[in-house]
Amino acid sequence: MIISRGWLRAAIALTALSSAVAPATAPASAATATARSQSALRLALPEPPPAEVARGELGELNVEAPHTMSGYSRAKFPHWAKQYGECDTREVVLQRDGQNVAQDDKCRAVQGTWYGEYDGKTLTAAGQVDVDHMVPLAAGWRAGADQWDTAKRKAFANDLEHSQLIAVSAASNRSKGDQTPDLWKPPLRSYWCTYSRAWTDVKHVYGLNVTQAEKTALGEMLDTCTDH
Repeated sequence: MIISRGWLRAAIALTALSSAVAPATAPASAATATARSQSALRLALPEPPPAEVARGELGELNVEAPHTMSGYSRAKFPHWAKQYGECDTREVVLQRDGQNVAQDDKCRAVQGTWYGEYDGKTLTAAGQVDVDHMVPLAAGWRAGADQWDTAKRKAFANDLEHSQLIAVSAASNRSKGDQTPDLWKPPLRSYWCTYSRAWTDVKHVYGLNVTQAEKTALGEMLDTCTDH
């Protein structure tokens, strides 16, 4: 099923409104934080295009050797940006991807559970969770983001509309680092289909390059979509 990007924008906005933080006078503690029900609006990772669309996008990507890391800095991809009130992009994703998430008056997640799609781990504290850039910032730099302006890098680093941000276990995120799919794949093979569709779509949306090895790996991962 293809979910329109317009619907996703509306749903994210509705989620934000339904998750408005407690008044500033409320104590910033787990005991008084407001639990937010996610059953109706939980989106998790915005649904990437289906495999047949992703294959077409993969075929359109420019194949090129990686650019050098000269000049790279995470600071050149400003994140996490404020989204509404006290909530920055990281906290929005934690709220979006979790279950029974409670936030304090600074929008910090103080309670909830999260499922790590990469490794299947259930996480019970926000400190165990990383918000992963599907296409890592450094990988984006090597694929053409070195030529972008700061505004585009900021959009890339805080993109809630496309399949770029996902809450995962800190362990899996740090294992992945800035590696491309030819060098790192989620430990759960069952997630390869979604991962390759998301990675391909993000690269296509932003006009980023792929290496030949990366393109081959993505094609092989897209082949697993027939297993579902």
